[in-house]
Amino acid sequence: MASICAPVSGQDLPRILVIATGGTIAGQEQGGQLTGAQLVEAVPGLADLALIEVEEFSRVGSSAIGPGHWIRLSRRVNRVFESDPSLAGVIVTHGTDTMEETAYFLHLTIEETRPVVMVGSMRNSTAVSADGPANLLAAARVIGHPEVKAQGVLVVLNDEIHSARDVRKTDNNRVDTFVSREFGMLGVVDVDNVVFRRKVTTRHTSVSEVHLLPETTELPDVPLVADFAGNDASLLKAAYESGADAIVVQAFAGGRASPAVREAYEEIVASGVPVVLASRVPEGRVMSDPQGTNDGLVYSGDLPPHKARVLVMLALQRPSSTARLQRLMDTH
Repeated sequence: MASICAPVSGQDLPRILVIATGGTIAGQEQGGQLTGAQLVEAVPGLADLALIEVEEFSRVGSSAIGPGHWIRLSRRVNRVFESDPSLAGVIVTHGTDTMEETAYFLHLTIEETRPVVMVGSMRNSTAVSADGPANLLAAARVIGHPEVKAQGVLVVLNDEIHSARDVRKTDNNRVDTFVSREFGMLGVVDVDNVVFRRKVTTRHTSVSEVHLLPETTELPDVPLVADFAGNDASLLKAAYESGADAIVVQAFAGGRASPAVREAYEEIVASGVPVVLASRVPEGRVMSDPQGTNDGLVYSGDLPPHKARVLVMLALQRPSSTARLQRLMDTH
């Protein structure tokens, strides 16, 4: 762990740990990736805001990040907070492809009220108008704000503050790709101040019910299977036959499913394997009984399929009834 930004004399600056995982924010047009220390050194004005320490976690694109990384990263952040009471917060630099899943996993498993902020970029570090430095600076400003505690894990890009629970990537090229369209962002990072305008009311971090268990070395197998017009349910059946611990079905709007998929998931639920019904459209809750059935399904509400999967993987670290899974889906 290296100290990069020294505090200005006479100032009592917050200490922030930057954990670097790779991604476009560290990428270079000629290939290769910057280290976390190089990322931090390239941010003008950061030394005026905080004493920054940097830790290398990985140096990969986020399409290569998976549950094993989530487990190690969550445990690392929890250990850092436990061993360092004076640490103001943690920034995690991360690629944008799977930032939503990593952020939500940490949102559920970090056992602290101190802030964790996920930061990425849409342009690599050597591109014209690279957005990574501005996003890192904004994240440091957010951590230094007095209202940031107990807000859960945050995603900060494009001067916007989003909850890990609600944010989604919506564009492959634009710097305003991350949005919380249905419920809105939590706040903004303006030139003169950080402004919060709403809070997340669902359970997370220190009040989450699905912390990572000490004995967990790998998460339960929960595949995500998409429905589509004319689906014969062969993919859903294959997921079940592979021995999945639960299955998330990405259905149509509101959780409606094609006839074959509906028949298949009713059989799967009857066998004792949980099925979570989610929606492929970005807005509108999946409510119970969308097609007149009441067969023990779990309904994702306003959680998108990939985040519902994260929650179920954590919940199934121990045996869970459908009722418990539904309660967690409704409250987290």
